[in-house]
Amino acid sequence: MFREVRRQNRILEDQSRIKELLHSSEYGFLSLGITENGFAYGIPISYAYDEDTNCLYFHCAPEGQKLDILKQSDKVSFCVVGITKPIANQFTTLFESVIAFGTANIYLSDDEKRKALRLLVAKYSPGFEEIGEKYMEKSWDRTTTFKIEIEHLTAKAKY
Repeated sequence: MFREVRRQNRILEDQSRIKELLHSSEYGFLSLGITENGFAYGIPISYAYDEDTNCLYFHCAPEGQKLDILKQSDKVSFCVVGITKPIANQFTTLFESVIAFGTANIYLSDDEKRKALRLLVAKYSPGFEEIGEKYMEKSWDRTTTFKIEIEHLTAKAKY
């Protein structure tokens, strides 16, 4: 069970805005399990959202702390932030954010790996898809992809 947003007047219910934030945010913060030293682990990371499958896709090196933690626990959250604007004279901030909770899968088929990389190229390098295909093939063995299957979203905003 997921805890709902405490401040009900801050819930962002506009599904089109939520999807727009998931599609357009430049990066997000991936929160994983605990490191071997007992610390919580979170990292900023680029991603692509696939609305058709309701999944977030990522790429990384074939080994490292992120993958080590995901092998131990696949439950994660991923947060993106839209606009932020401090209002100094009111001691507040205007903001919008979405948190996706889900299960990470680090064992993707070659077809899904290719799909993930194509989504990332389309998002971050539009117009360079042909070159992206060549780059993808050249760096295939040095690249790992994984996805988060979104199980639950919370979204907040103060406008």
